[in-house]
Amino acid sequence: MAKTVLLEVRDQVATLTLNRPQALNALSVEMMQELTATVRELSAISDVGVVVLTGAGDHFMAGGDLKDFARNQHLSPEARLTTFRAMIEQYINPTVKMLQALPQPVVARVRGACAGFGLSLMLGSDLAICADNAVFTTAYSAIALSGDGGASYFLPRQVGRRKAAELLLLAERFDAQEALRLGLIGKVVPADELDAETDRLVRRLLGGPRHAYQEIKRLLAASHDNSLASQLQSEAEAFARCAATADFGEGVNAFLEKRQPVFRGQ
Repeated sequence: MAKTVLLEVRDQVATLTLNRPQALNALSVEMMQELTATVRELSAISDVGVVVLTGAGDHFMAGGDLKDFARNQHLSPEARLTTFRAMIEQYINPTVKMLQALPQPVVARVRGACAGFGLSLMLGSDLAICADNAVFTTAYSAIALSGDGGASYFLPRQVGRRKAAELLLLAERFDAQEALRLGLIGKVVPADELDAETDRLVRRLLGGPRHAYQEIKRLLAASHDNSLASQLQSEAEAFARCAATADFGEGVNAFLEKRQPVFRGQ
């Protein structure tokens, strides 16, 4: 059987592909397990500048596989509680934490359905570029669930608490333009241009200052919990570390010489 999650590393770009196109890449238990293992494998690869998260075929991810959910319906409420909590704690949570800890920029390339855990994966990415045919929903409350994968963490920080409550409580569908308006994605492009536009973005990131990108990601992550004083101190330390790199010197010289900088990650 084909793997449900694929990892390809080429020219310093790691592409993580959700690979159940016949099921709109819905998250099965098998895919959940493979995703955790594959992200762990990715975390150990050092020669990567950008990570692209995408879905095989015409969709990103249509949420959880309800056929898998249905297989647990015969269990008692107590057994279901134990089973689903264990799945999330053993696979979903570690996957999200590992993706968040990646030092490289993570770009979500989204087309078609993006629902449930698929939406959580996109929300947790650093950048998101979407086809104009993308359709989004939190989905969870439609089947009497509350959410996972950081949905209740990322949404309030990106759209505010009240809009996050609306999206989670009502689970209504919305299109790519609405996602853009809400600030959930950075760019909408025609579906037939999605791959080319993503490649342009990836090439731009690959040519950027990697040390600065890492520090930016670290600062953004810390800002959720830091006081202003703590964040200012973290910025001072990160700024100084960046100023000590060769890329900083190159950036300053390129600006003064009115040319494009050539960053080398040094």
